[in-house]
Amino acid sequence: MRLDIITCLPELFDGPINQSIVKRAQQKGLVEIVIHNLRDYTTDKHSHVDDYAFGGGAGMVLMIEPIDKCISGLQSKNTYDEVIYLTPDGQTLNQGMANQLSLHENMILLCGHYKGVDQRVRDHFVTKEISIGDYVLSGGELAAMVLADSLIRLVPGVLNDESSALTDSFQDNLLAPPVYTRPADYKGWKVPEILTSGHEAKIEQWRHDEAVKRTQERRPDLLE
Repeated sequence: MRLDIITCLPELFDGPINQSIVKRAQQKGLVEIVIHNLRDYTTDKHSHVDDYAFGGGAGMVLMIEPIDKCISGLQSKNTYDEVIYLTPDGQTLNQGMANQLSLHENMILLCGHYKGVDQRVRDHFVTKEISIGDYVLSGGELAAMVLADSLIRLVPGVLNDESSALTDSFQDNLLAPPVYTRPADYKGWKVPEILTSGHEAKIEQWRHDEAVKRTQERRPDLLE
């Protein structure tokens, strides 16, 4: 998988893409993440990427020209399955969407900023718009990393145990069941005996029952 991320604040990605699972995925050659500084595609000496909105109003808008140059330049060299714009009014990211997008090979992630991007970018370049929740961030960079992380961990070979991702919350419209580790008795707080019984079938049934119970208590909407 290759992710080309377009941003006017590339420094925000220094930590997230160079740590933990995302870092290991790149080291294994399973994922390539390329950060593109939108200011590199400007034409004025001050590298402006934003301007005032036509019609007035508060806030600045990312201009179409540098975004066009960046996206068009990338598309002249590679074929992309999606050009994704991270925006509060996009489709809300969920596990099903992550599963589907993780099957793609090449994607462009465009990070919004200020009051967003010129609508013509959305009309003529963007193929999918995604939100990570009903709230507003200072920019799309954090949202892009949330999306990237949710996809990368699903790429075969990224996790040491690929079955781990299949048992995460939301994979079957259920929240994950409780989990425990050693010691089995800590300050009198004991692990459920079934989990130390060694009876795999009964353990799996317990996990399923607990997942349903937790979902009914915390997210009953997932069972509708």
